[in-house]
Amino acid sequence: MCGIIGYIGAKNAIPIVMEGLKKLEYRGYDSAGIAYFNGSSLEVKRCKGKIKELDNIVSSMNITSNLGIGHTRWATHGKPSTENAHPHRSNSIVIVHNGIIENYLELKQELINEGYAFTSETDTEVLCHLISKFLPGNTLEDAARNAVKKLKGAYAFAAMDENAPDKIVAVRKESPLVIGLGEGEYFLASDVPAFLNHSKEVIFLDNNEMAIMYRDGVIVTDLDGSPIQKDVVTISWSPSMAEKGGYKHFMLKEIYEQPRAVADTLMGRIYPDKGEVALDEFGLTSETIKNVKNIFIAACGTSYHAALVAKYMIEAMARVPVDVDLASEFRYRNPLLSPDTLFISITQSGETADTLAAMREAKRLGAKVLTICNVIGSTASRESDYVFYTHSGPEIGVASTKAFTTQITALYLLAVALASANKTISTQKASELLTDCLALPAKIEKTLELDSEVLAIAKEVHKAKDFLYLGRGVEYPIALEGALKMKEISYIHAEGYPAGEMKHGPIALIDSDVPVVALVPGGQLYEKLLSNIEEVKSRGGMIIPVTAGDKPQLKEVSSRTITTESSNEYLDTILMTVPLQLLSYHVAVLRGCDVDQPRNLAKSVTVE
Repeated sequence: MCGIIGYIGAKNAIPIVMEGLKKLEYRGYDSAGIAYFNGSSLEVKRCKGKIKELDNIVSSMNITSNLGIGHTRWATHGKPSTENAHPHRSNSIVIVHNGIIENYLELKQELINEGYAFTSETDTEVLCHLISKFLPGNTLEDAARNAVKKLKGAYAFAAMDENAPDKIVAVRKESPLVIGLGEGEYFLASDVPAFLNHSKEVIFLDNNEMAIMYRDGVIVTDLDGSPIQKDVVTISWSPSMAEKGGYKHFMLKEIYEQPRAVADTLMGRIYPDKGEVALDEFGLTSETIKNVKNIFIAACGTSYHAALVAKYMIEAMARVPVDVDLASEFRYRNPLLSPDTLFISITQSGETADTLAAMREAKRLGAKVLTICNVIGSTASRESDYVFYTHSGPEIGVASTKAFTTQITALYLLAVALASANKTISTQKASELLTDCLALPAKIEKTLELDSEVLAIAKEVHKAKDFLYLGRGVEYPIALEGALKMKEISYIHAEGYPAGEMKHGPIALIDSDVPVVALVPGGQLYEKLLSNIEEVKSRGGMIIPVTAGDKPQLKEVSSRTITTESSNEYLDTILMTVPLQLLSYHVAVLRGCDVDQPRNLAKSVTVE
């Protein structure tokens, strides 16, 4: 993996492909390359490092081409290097590829025995040689079909043939590919922002589908060559939504977009005066959710933390038991699901490989699947029984921010809907909970005004080598999320922990050099958390309390107290998340880290 872009049409493909590669930088990568037809042959240019280095190579050449493909690579097989960068070539064939070919070593040995020479450490070169092997006497698309019959694994690729410079052939299996439609021109990418400036009308390829792109049209077939009629989807995002808009980093922009993103997630979906949630927005009916006896939620990374918040909300409000699993572990533990189980997958991109695998296992076991997702037309949304779109707009920064808070918003609505259907809360209580939603965007906006205060704290702590985040109850997942954000973008070791468990190990870490971020709830856990803070303080720890609503006692224990706006205990999780995002952001910037593209990370993890 990580990013694929392709173009065929009347315009010069080279600047379009290079622009597309830049739009895909947010996904994370370690090398980049481009292939194009120069009028007589296919040329390949690639390099280790950033796209600007490739751009320096390409911009020095005065070349035009009507078709080309490009790639940003995130190393899976073989170290980051120019030799391992895509595109790869075998005789007249050039390809770019995302995913992992699981049986590549076996195929590689077969190809070596047949006389093929390898110049890289990648599994991609195996695929390239395979297509070349099957090309004599075949069209490019038939050679590709024969090649994929030999493959095991997940992949998406685009191929060109020097002897057929009138088309691009693309195949998708488990790894995303989308086609952009224009007039006399067509685009191919692993994600929509790569060509959003040029086309908003798209076709999403499904598993085991092939697209053959010409200047005058696109043909989609299955892997036996039978035509498939595809629906055209109109993308609602504007190109400007995927730009920085004056912010220094995408992450900061997306933190500040949260009031709008949460408002869009709520829009048209709640009726506070009636105490009702628009269930059809989830694809559910009141009868459907009345029959839910238990819930499983699977997700990865930040989305997993949203799932943990959902467990607290749903069990407390609706009294339905909820199991939460890391998607990468779910299908390997032989889970107990039934037709009365609602399985919820949470994924920003809708393409996360582990989450998709967990969904498919849940369906196999008879459960109904609801996906909470941000990307319309994504694989997860297409394969689910029900889908709820968060409508937060494109999230470009690798470290997720607005996706997390909109996921919690969506799960909060689901919790209220389940509770209302089960009559575990009254209509009046449901009305109160939904009325709280109306004020939430403005409260996030107000909380963002703490930015300068958080920056001052960041300047005090940015040289720390370790952070500890403590939380209790529904704030415990927020502690996990705060720690994840810190380690993701600043490369500081950070750990989230249930505050009540601190005495069972983590207290040994406490000294004056370890900042301890304590998420202080209201209610019955307030006094408990104060006791945990005193335990840290008595051992010389550096306390940073974060709380929703003014709590005078906290200012007595720390001058660094961050006080956000306040709502109810569940929506406070969103309000208390915002300063944690800002703290991580400012610490990372002060340390000189690449905030939007942290090392070793990719935005959409499409391999297991």
